[in-house]
Amino acid sequence: MSSQQDLPVGQTKPNEEEGETGPTKNALKKAQKEEKKAREKAEKAARIEAQEKQKRDEAEANDTSKGKYGPLVLSSPGPAIVDLIDIHPGIEGEVVTAWARVENARVQSAKLAFLVLRQGGESIQAVVAGGGQHQISRQMVKWSGSINTESIVRVTGLVKRTEEEVKSASLGSVELHVEQLFEEAQAAEKLPTQYKDCLRTESESESQGLPIVSLSTRLDNPVIDKRTPANRAIFKLQSAISYLFLEYMEKHDFTLIHSSKIVGTATEGGADVFEMNYFDKPAYLTQSPQIFKQMAISMDMERVCEIGPVFRAEKSNTHRHVAEFTGLDFEMVIKNHYHEVLSFGESLMIHILRSLQTNPKYTALISTIEKTYPGAGNFKLPPGDTTLRLTFAEAVDLLNEAGILNEAGEKCGPYDDFSTRQEKALGAIILQKHNTDFYTIDAFPLSLRPFYTHPSSPLEDPNSPPPSEPLSNSYDFFLRGQEIMSGAQRIHKYADLRAAMRAKGLDPDNEGFKDYLEAFRCGCWPHGGGGLGLNRILQFFLNLSDVRMATLFPRDQQRLAP
Repeated sequence: MSSQQDLPVGQTKPNEEEGETGPTKNALKKAQKEEKKAREKAEKAARIEAQEKQKRDEAEANDTSKGKYGPLVLSSPGPAIVDLIDIHPGIEGEVVTAWARVENARVQSAKLAFLVLRQGGESIQAVVAGGGQHQISRQMVKWSGSINTESIVRVTGLVKRTEEEVKSASLGSVELHVEQLFEEAQAAEKLPTQYKDCLRTESESESQGLPIVSLSTRLDNPVIDKRTPANRAIFKLQSAISYLFLEYMEKHDFTLIHSSKIVGTATEGGADVFEMNYFDKPAYLTQSPQIFKQMAISMDMERVCEIGPVFRAEKSNTHRHVAEFTGLDFEMVIKNHYHEVLSFGESLMIHILRSLQTNPKYTALISTIEKTYPGAGNFKLPPGDTTLRLTFAEAVDLLNEAGILNEAGEKCGPYDDFSTRQEKALGAIILQKHNTDFYTIDAFPLSLRPFYTHPSSPLEDPNSPPPSEPLSNSYDFFLRGQEIMSGAQRIHKYADLRAAMRAKGLDPDNEGFKDYLEAFRCGCWPHGGGGLGLNRILQFFLNLSDVRMATLFPRDQQRLAP
């Protein structure tokens, strides 16, 4: 029988290392040994830390570059700051100060580091060399080469010509020999995507076996992606188009207005509207400033224009659709015939397109974009100020003569809207026949246009047979076979407008139309206009594959951020 059975119930045999009253001698010795070991380890770590601190203190005390590098502490007044583009061989020997991002930083040796700095679309190599007249320390060299890429620095250095062209910088004939280098804003060590990868197209990355940055990744990380020279140039051109639009409007005595983007009813009809809660009442984001422009005409403004957001809840996942885009809108009084408005719009587009192709500032931007997107500079616009103009019927004939079918495999009927395939094919046909990427189509069937579109007047040529369905005084503008603007003469007579609304299934007595119709009940001038899509103009002019590439912060069915 075991000894355990000799013990009283509930009592166990003591542990071998414990006596009847406490730890055994062996257990005490073991604990003391472990305690001593831990104490010695802590003392050793403290000695090492003290030695390292002493070394750091000695190094700092002996750092000949102390105060010439590190985190920037702003002082006022500071040195004059130059742009990198102003650094050139003609100022060799001068000391300059510049702001820039660190595109690349590397330590070559204990006494030499190189940085590539980027600002304003230009880049330059900076050299941090130990010793020399300014006694650059090894600590400064090491720190300079360890700066995270995309950090922002202020650099002061001597401009020197390079013995050989620096291929990694756009300003390859000069470099900066650094005297001072301060970090203004530190970028994270690990970024969501790399600037150098964003410089390449997907096809280039794939052919070179390098990381591919998809359009989705670019749109998720615009802060990095939009820093590339091509993207910066794209949005400078977008700005240029807006300024050219306003310049032309100002020249022709248009008044710039700012209409509301919130309405109480879906005034243009259809389901493609965004509904919102407006103080516990339903409201909608505007599909266009159309109704407000017309009301402004009734206010005797005569000529109005606007640049603003347009919202479309179209469930279209295509290369040319977004849920929010920027509209360039105009509306004007018609004195005799609606072609006054059509001709004005054509001249406006010729002004914009011709300026982009001839102004050296803009052509330089296009050249930058072409390095990434080779088709960006091949837009065709014949000499002169006239625009190729077709009627809808003539466009249908061109398509059918070429055997172009719609997505259903059918020819285009005389009153059928064009499919996307047919629009693109028509653009190719016109380019081949007329050598132009810009043209307009006039006289659309009335059934294809909004309720406020003015129907065509009786035929001016009495010998021409009347159409079997009514036409309209409306037109579309196209770039590279894709629509950029829809416009028309508007119905300006109160009774006619109410009838047109009923014909489109709208109730003119709906409360949401009250103020709009009141503008016509009070008497309104004959008028017309149109709405250009800024994003599409930019996309198709530069031959970009997706409208999101021409939109700074795109919104579509899947994207609500950033």
